[in-house]
Amino acid sequence: MKVWGRLIDIHLRDIYPAVINFDKGVINSIEKISKAPDMYILPGLIDSHIHIESSMVTPGSFAKAAVSRGTTAVVSDPHEIANVLGIEGVKYMINDSKKVPLKFFFGAPSCVPATSFETSGAIIDHRAIEELLGMKEIKYLAEMMNFPGVIYNDPEVYKKINIAKKFNKPVDGHAPGVTGEKLRKYVSAGITTDHECSTLREAKEKIALGMKILIREGSAAKNLGDLKDLFRTNPDMVMLCSDDLHPEMLLKRHLSKLIAQLVSDGYDLFDIVRSCTINPAKHYGLEAGLLQSGQPADFIIVDDYRKMDVSETWINGEKVYDRGEVLFTYLRADPVNKFNCSEIAAKDILITGGAGKIRVIGALDGHLLTKEVIMDAGPDKYIEPDINLDILKIVVKDRYNDSPPSVGFIRGFGLKLGAFASSVAHDSHNIICIGTNNSDIVKAINETIRIKGGLAISSEGKISSLQLSIAGIMSDQPVNRVAADYKLLSKSVKAMGCKMSAPFMTLSFMALLVIPELKLSDKGLFDVNKFCFVPLFVE
Repeated sequence: MKVWGRLIDIHLRDIYPAVINFDKGVINSIEKISKAPDMYILPGLIDSHIHIESSMVTPGSFAKAAVSRGTTAVVSDPHEIANVLGIEGVKYMINDSKKVPLKFFFGAPSCVPATSFETSGAIIDHRAIEELLGMKEIKYLAEMMNFPGVIYNDPEVYKKINIAKKFNKPVDGHAPGVTGEKLRKYVSAGITTDHECSTLREAKEKIALGMKILIREGSAAKNLGDLKDLFRTNPDMVMLCSDDLHPEMLLKRHLSKLIAQLVSDGYDLFDIVRSCTINPAKHYGLEAGLLQSGQPADFIIVDDYRKMDVSETWINGEKVYDRGEVLFTYLRADPVNKFNCSEIAAKDILITGGAGKIRVIGALDGHLLTKEVIMDAGPDKYIEPDINLDILKIVVKDRYNDSPPSVGFIRGFGLKLGAFASSVAHDSHNIICIGTNNSDIVKAINETIRIKGGLAISSEGKISSLQLSIAGIMSDQPVNRVAADYKLLSKSVKAMGCKMSAPFMTLSFMALLVIPELKLSDKGLFDVNKFCFVPLFVE
């Protein structure tokens, strides 16, 4: 077969008329010609780090949306479903991905559970890591979130890293704010990437030590604006990634629109495209993204690279998307789950008050980082939310057992009415809820329990929900339907006063104990910097 167009050649850093000859999914030759149709051919785009589960749909449904954005491959960490179902959850993702042409390159989740300070549905130890890394579908050891374990020589952590070295597979990092000697120790263990940088200074320190920086632009965490100057100083050391992308954002844009945005900002086209093609392909050893003779015929066609509206997407020499139409089918997945807890009552989330000060989680829009805020507890018998001061109650309930919920306080969400809950709560995916009053908090949590996982809102006597029947974190419905339902719920939460641009996404990270500073797990309030539990009341 042949395809003609103006080739954006990342290897030669040139744009010229060309014809691509390919057969049986492989490029035989790329020839310069004198004239070609007025359209541009680029390598298929690779998302260098994403959790498919955060799109709230299965790999197959994700693929149908992603190919319309020119994405032909993803480097995917199935960490979320692994925390619920263990190694069988990873295999579930692999098997589902084989139903569609999009290329999924999975990692072996390195931290299941992410910490020992929360309840998860499974454990993946070094023996399970060896089994996973021995599979051809597993390309790398996924993000080593337990950076204290690396820094302080945890034997189990190093067993996992050494197994990756034995299989000659790279190790992804996760080291938010880690600098100096601790960072040098972390990198010297053999960890090669980081997607948690939020400042240029942090990124450049990590690059100086040899780390590749995955610039994240997801639904909750957006770092492109702060880090994009790396395309001018260190283009060979950066990749673009989404990390966590909720369904409505996946339908709006993926990597293609990030390319257009960066081109508009004046950054070099070849360096930008390289970050989501050649750089991840070479780092992870992928059969994708190179667009040269002898490589898979993975490419996309756009009318204007400054806008990056994708006309066609080709994978292994097959056209999978053509001007608004996805050219492959996907059979819905079989539901799997693990959801064992019973409903709660208002008495389960009461906190006895009294004079003194309490620790409050300070949340920030567009960031996973939080701050510890010290505030007065108030004189009443029970401490309750104060919407005038934007102090809301936050509850995390273990979904796997009938244990008591953990309760704290949070500010930054701005909620004025009701409560909203989710069983998408990184990383163990227990139920997390924020609310203005105990009654609505209980109703939102119990609705999440009733549907065996999903998103729920309770406000002014009305309950709304979105069921996520697969592991309590994904739906078996098409992405456009999930996106519509998700968008409606998000709009409702904002109508209740929430100031967060992505309320449910931000909520899902308030239980993530590996992102500083103060978080809440099902076992209690946690200081990530000290890596230990701390009491609600300040002594």
